Amino acid sequence: MAKKILIIDDDPDFVDAITNLLDAKGYEVASASNGKDGIQKARQEGPDLILLDVMMTTRSEGFDVARELKADPQLMSIPVVLVTGVRKEMNLPFGFEPDSQWLPVKAVLEKPVKPEVLLKTIEEGLA
Repeated sequence: MAKKILIIDDDPDFVDAITNLLDAKGYEVASASNGKDGIQKARQEGPDLILLDVMMTTRSEGFDVARELKADPQLMSIPVVLVTGVRKEMNLPFGFEPDSQWLPVKAVLEKPVKPEVLLKTIEEGLA
């Protein structure tokens, strides 16, 4: 059975591109354009992994969603990969590292992300 990936991102071009890439690799893909809908869709779909953007309806929405997913007993075991352009967009001199409290995700990838890097990170997250 195909692994299901949920993309939570408000950029329709990014979602289309990643959906096409993942479809071609045999993944089942669902998407949501904001954190609230993404959490709801995660509950409905039960994805095997979530790709999560940071800047959607607010500049830090993805960070909040990652913590909300980790706090939900139904969703806490789903691996989350942050795929974001927040560092470049806000000209931050630092990156983000996953940790168990503030950023409970498996990995952080910077947009634009190379397809092979994204696929490798997804495979590692599903392992």
